[in-house]
Amino acid sequence: MADIALVFHWTPGDMDPMTPGELARWWHKARARHEGEDDDG
Repeated sequence: MADIALVFHWTPGDMDPMTPGELARWWHKARARHEGEDDDG
């Protein structure tokens, strides 16, 4: 959840209603976005 919060600036309350499957999908999106930013810097 920390990866998601860092990348998308979401609070724990924003993620609380999500299912584990939804969190997993957003985690993968967050990692991909973060890794893409690292390549540019």
